Amino acid sequence: MTDRRGVRLIVRFGVRNGGMYPELEEYIGRALLNADKIPEARKLALDEVADFVSAKLSTGHEAKLNFICTHNSRRSQMGQLWGAAAAAHFGIEGVRTYSGGTEATAFNPRAVAAVERAGFRVENRGGENPHYRVAYSNTDPVLECFSKTYDDPFNPSDGFAAIMTCSDAEEACPIVLGAVMRARLRYDDPGVADGTPSETATYDERSFQIATEMLYLFSRV
Repeated sequence: MTDRRGVRLIVRFGVRNGGMYPELEEYIGRALLNADKIPEARKLALDEVADFVSAKLSTGHEAKLNFICTHNSRRSQMGQLWGAAAAAHFGIEGVRTYSGGTEATAFNPRAVAAVERAGFRVENRGGENPHYRVAYSNTDPVLECFSKTYDDPFNPSDGFAAIMTCSDAEEACPIVLGAVMRARLRYDDPGVADGTPSETATYDERSFQIATEMLYLFSRV
C-alpha cells in the first residue's frame, strides 16, 4: 500500500498493540486495506494533522486532538475513539484525543452501537447525557465519552489541534480558542439515515471511513 509519499504505510502496517481486542484488530486490518482509496485532497489534510502530532511528540509534548462537530453526538465522538485506537495500534505514545461540540446533547446511541459493532467495548453509565466508558484494549486507559462543548473543562484549553468534522461547527466556530492548529475533516452526518432501513449501514459506513482515515493519519507519524 503506497501513496505520494512512498511506502511507509507498508512498513507501519505490521505494528500492533498486543493488548488490543482481537475483533477490533480484525476491523483495523480491513480498514488499513482500504486506506489507498482515501482521496488525495483528504490525505493532504490528514498529513497536516500527522505533521502536528509528529512535531509535538518530537519536542516532548503531548499531541492533543479535539474533534469538533455541532452536537458532539456522532462524528466527533467517532473521531475521538478511532484517533485513540489508531495511535495505540501503531504504538504511538503521547497522543490524547478529545471531542466536543458547539452545544451539548448526548452521545447518540446509534453511534455508540456502531463503535460496539466495530469491536470497542462500551459501558453505559446512564443518565440524560450518559457518560460512556469505552475501551479498545486490555492495556490502554478507558476513555470517558459524553457530549460536551469543545471548551468544556474536560477538554484541553490550549495547545491542541481542532479537528472540524462538520461544516455547521466550522461555521459556528470561526475561532476555536486555545487551538494552535485547525484542520477541516468534514464527514457526512450519519444521522440523516435515522429511522430508515439504511440506518445501521450508514452508521457503519461512517465509522469505517473515520477509522480508515485515522489509521492513515497515524501511519504518517
